[in-house]
Amino acid sequence: MLLPLALSSAVIFFVLILALFALVLTLVALVDILGNKFEGNDKLIWVLVVIFLGIIGVFLYFAMGQKQKLPKP
Repeated sequence: MLLPLALSSAVIFFVLILALFALVLTLVALVDILGNKFEGNDKLIWVLVVIFLGIIGVFLYFAMGQKQKLPKP
């Protein structure tokens, strides 16, 4: 079934906004990870989780990874 042109444009716009939101969250998470200190290889692991799991990795990092950061001196 084909969607009317106006509806398909709205759907494309909505998907584009969601993709942009996911990209921004991913970049924010990566900047946060790279700008903080972690124990051992935790920084590398979190970068890989965020890159390979996408938005799920971002939510995992903000839920669990924030607690693993070392305090700044």
